[in-house]
Amino acid sequence: MTVASVRGRPVASTRRPRRARVQEALTGYGFIAPNMLLMGLFLFVPIVFAVQLSFTSSRGFGDPEWVGLANYARMVGDPVFWQSLGNTLLFTLITVPVELLGGLGLAVLLNSVLPAKGVFRTIIVLPLVISGVASGMIAVTIFSEGSGIINKALTSLGAAPIAWQSDGTAAFVSVMVTAIWLRIGFNMVIYLAGLQSVSPELYEAARLDGAGRWQLFRSITAPLVGPSTFFLLIMNVIASFQVFDIVFVMTGGGPGFSTSVLGTYAYRNGFQIREQGYGAALGVVILLLTLVFTYLQWRTSRSRDTVE
Repeated sequence: MTVASVRGRPVASTRRPRRARVQEALTGYGFIAPNMLLMGLFLFVPIVFAVQLSFTSSRGFGDPEWVGLANYARMVGDPVFWQSLGNTLLFTLITVPVELLGGLGLAVLLNSVLPAKGVFRTIIVLPLVISGVASGMIAVTIFSEGSGIINKALTSLGAAPIAWQSDGTAAFVSVMVTAIWLRIGFNMVIYLAGLQSVSPELYEAARLDGAGRWQLFRSITAPLVGPSTFFLLIMNVIASFQVFDIVFVMTGGGPGFSTSVLGTYAYRNGFQIREQGYGAALGVVILLLTLVFTYLQWRTSRSRDTVE
């Protein structure tokens, strides 16, 4: 037996697995290629185009004029931008904790022994299958000043109706209540999935040690749904930064700009008054804020991969 033949055996034996790994990798890339192609065409390409447009001045007619950072410098002195940013942050700070706590509370309730749990789950999750525009129209019929269900009920009880559309604070409250109603079902579903993966033996052992309901929730339930909380925190904040449909349908950002958020203000500039360059710059700011928050959460969360 020659040295070449001895050397040739391991070479031939290692080429087969390597060829198999290459074929497996190509198969995997083949499966994800359609998805990546669609993401590239409908996500990454529009983002690149929006970034490019944000450095120009364009009204949709003729060639865009390159203005550099002028659109971003304009934001610094734009009071409506700061008001919209403040409304977006306030909307996020109020709705996200309520959605998380409400979703967790409903999940704990529906994970226990409760009659007609399927009916309650369906009712709570039902808003998920309704589009944002349709949900906004439903909310309009509820919060309308003249013919809304709430004001009619208040009037029948002898109370004064609430100016849901003409008062800025009331209008903002109506938008937040609608957003919570739409999203709390999604939070409940994710938390419910997390709770059902928790071993019942943990609760049984804690009960044998004398733990009460609050101790069970604080020491077992809350830590074990940590990954679900992290996921929902990211998703809810992203949805809050990008909120548009319900605000646009219910108030249009009014009265004045009291309910204007970054999404509606970007739409107003880009499509209503045709300042597309400035509208694109606002969209880029929304994207950057979302990415920064997501990055910070990935860096600071301790429950991303494991439950401590």
